[in-house]
Amino acid sequence: MERLNYHHLHYFWVTAREGGIARASAKLHLSQPSISAQIKQLEEALGVKLFQKHGRNLVLTDVGRTVHHYADEIFSAGRDLLEVVKSGQPGRGMPLTIGVSHAVPKLVICRLLRPLLQTEHPPRIVCKEDNTERLLGELATHALDVVLADTPTPPHLRVTVFNHALGKSDTAFFANGTIQATLKKRFPQSLHGARMVLPTPNSALRRDLDAWFDKKGIKPELTGEFEDPALMKAVGADSDAVFPAPLAIAEDVRRMYDVALIGRTADVQERYYAISAERRLSHPGVLAITSAAHDRLFK
Repeated sequence: MERLNYHHLHYFWVTAREGGIARASAKLHLSQPSISAQIKQLEEALGVKLFQKHGRNLVLTDVGRTVHHYADEIFSAGRDLLEVVKSGQPGRGMPLTIGVSHAVPKLVICRLLRPLLQTEHPPRIVCKEDNTERLLGELATHALDVVLADTPTPPHLRVTVFNHALGKSDTAFFANGTIQATLKKRFPQSLHGARMVLPTPNSALRRDLDAWFDKKGIKPELTGEFEDPALMKAVGADSDAVFPAPLAIAEDVRRMYDVALIGRTADVQERYYAISAERRLSHPGVLAITSAAHDRLFK
């Protein structure tokens, strides 16, 4: 079985981070020929070139960038290990890597993470935001501990992952002070012709909203479509446009964007899921998130 020489990997990693062998030599207190020899041995072991000459500088090859990414994770995990052992508290510093779907409002994520971050020894959280399908691909390779999404795993994806329902929320509509009084009076009919910003058509919430508008005979004046829910709220609050958000975070929305709740509907509900690579959740950080959802946010 082939074994990776971590000394060689470390010299490569420092050279890549410092931007060259000369600076790596000063950092590591080793001679430049010694570092060059170590990197060459790593390249021979891997069977690839990790650096290439660009003028007088060394730049990473495509494979080199991949190796550097893994080296970052390896040596970061090593630092975590030392901190945990030295602290004498096995749970302290245990990293939690979360994939967040674009469609999940940032305020929902904040509310889910709040109890976790308020513990005496919170984990080191790494959040990666992307579309759900790409995040699930990373989850399947165990690069993520959990994915937080607004839909369960699409049936066409051939990945072995498990959906854990976090809860659901009615949908509320918000507007700033200059228009909210008029819109409250005849809600939801008052939304007909009202300026509105909405999620993009590829989101589950937008599809449900469009169906509800059709059912109610409502045709708002659409002024913007956004993939990022936080940007949608900011633009809506700043431009006299109505915007939707989960009722579960209504207080946070009102306080943060200085807007008023003009109405709500139970006919359009936003659902949220924690998707994991394990059937039974075991990571303490993920368990804290599910508890926050069930006991507080979506109670």
